Amino acid sequence: MYAILADVTLITHVLFVLVVVLGLILIVIGAVRKWRWVRSPLFRYTHLTMILVVVSESWLGITCPLTTLENYLRGLAGLPQYEISFIGAWLQKLLFYPFAEWVFTLIYSLFAALVILTFFFYPPRKQPD
Repeated sequence: MYAILADVTLITHVLFVLVVVLGLILIVIGAVRKWRWVRSPLFRYTHLTMILVVVSESWLGITCPLTTLENYLRGLAGLPQYEISFIGAWLQKLLFYPFAEWVFTLIYSLFAALVILTFFFYPPRKQPD
């Protein structure tokens, strides 16, 4: 059961990353195509908060709580951290690369800067519809 919960945690982690990355792409496309929903204050501020959490963790040297939880659950399942299920192996290949920590901090920070720039060039609506 713990191995399954670890995989669910990893899937949640991947979904979080996808929302952050695809969210920015959709905001830019939405700006060009005049999609109103990408100007939703709830969507935009949630998206901004998500990337700022990632950047804050990176700058403060905090391991992502989802990573910590996944490793803890794998330990409870009796699995070494490097031995994971099939789905886990593939999803982790999407998330984790063998770069120095400062590279990730730089990437996260630049990405957050892009998200913040969208607030200037394509701001959220002032009043919800």
